[in-house]
Amino acid sequence: MSSSNDLKDLRPSDVRGIAQLATQATLGVTRVAEGVHQSVWSAMGVSGGKEPGQTGGITGLVYKSIRAVTQQVGTGVDAVMAGLQPLFEPFEESMPSTPRREAVLAALNGVMGDRLLAGNNPFATPMTLRYRDEALNWQALPAMPAASGKVLLLVHGLCMNDLKRHAEHKGHDIDHGEVLASALGYTPVYLRYNSGLHISQNGRELSAMLEQLLTHWPVPIEELTVVAHSMGGLLTRSAVHHGKQEGLSWPDHLKNMLFLGTPHHGAPLERVGCWVNAIPDSTPYPRPFAALGQQRSAGITDLRHGQLLDDDWHGRDRFNCNGDHRQHVPLPEAVACYTVAATTADKRSALADHLLGDGPVPLNSALGQHGDAQQELLFEEEAQWIAYGTKHLELLSSREVSRQIVRWLKP
Repeated sequence: MSSSNDLKDLRPSDVRGIAQLATQATLGVTRVAEGVHQSVWSAMGVSGGKEPGQTGGITGLVYKSIRAVTQQVGTGVDAVMAGLQPLFEPFEESMPSTPRREAVLAALNGVMGDRLLAGNNPFATPMTLRYRDEALNWQALPAMPAASGKVLLLVHGLCMNDLKRHAEHKGHDIDHGEVLASALGYTPVYLRYNSGLHISQNGRELSAMLEQLLTHWPVPIEELTVVAHSMGGLLTRSAVHHGKQEGLSWPDHLKNMLFLGTPHHGAPLERVGCWVNAIPDSTPYPRPFAALGQQRSAGITDLRHGQLLDDDWHGRDRFNCNGDHRQHVPLPEAVACYTVAATTADKRSALADHLLGDGPVPLNSALGQHGDAQQELLFEEEAQWIAYGTKHLELLSSREVSRQIVRWLKP
């Protein structure tokens, strides 16, 4: 049962998004149930419906009716809620979103953000650049008297948002943006985005947005520095590639890129998910459950090998464990690139590098190292730093990481 505190996090318009998710969940469960049903029938020699995984006869008619009624009710509820939405807007203006609500939306977008966007679900997160917790509107920029020509862009990772830029770690509350603003005079700007979309899609959109930032920033931008965590580092590399390909101006202002726990060559957890997906093909009974594994977002499957470009995924079955086919994207020239890798181990070893890392990301992947020399990312030796005894998310709240970033960027 929901508590009153849980309900305080909801907005009236959230009902529409929840109703859409409920409809999708009911349809998904129905597909799985019918698939299991037909798997049993097939083992007994009973033919199924017209499509694989569907039952025939009266049974098929029942499942078809459930799907039709669910879809009809879901469409009707959505239409009603869409009509009522303008009535909610005056109330929601006085209801600022809570950090807990934003955290739930960030996680939801990471897991299924591509489908939220495709279904026009209001929970889909639009990409925004944020200054002091407010989205920047190019037509009506807020007063920014403290803005400097040294802009620091901070980019979050999968299932996160800009509000999770700091956390308590070992008794300290650290925000790398605030540390760099205080120590080196940067003006922090934070990116919020739908981490369930393809990395290349987000990269292209970020590139266009940074061109707008260059045009509308209240003072001339002398320097742009990026600190990116996890998936955010892949998104940033993709954005630089798109910006250079399209001849935009903002890459010329890019001076530093710092990566924190970025899976440059992929994350094994996604590869495990890919192979688990393939197990049902060996026997018919669990096969319907493979559909559940294929609900994970495009952003997650891009993490399998660290795909940055449209060509890395376009025209391919992203759930097929068909090896690493991505194009090599080197680190940009004339930009100082630094990488922080973390490991939960106290010191380096072959076992720790491959099996531990920081949890989701192996040490070698975060350092840009690869068995194929043509895929290597050539970070200078002094531009690599390892945080020992540190987990993936602790990179965001580590005082030692902040100190290392300042040492790198200090003139």
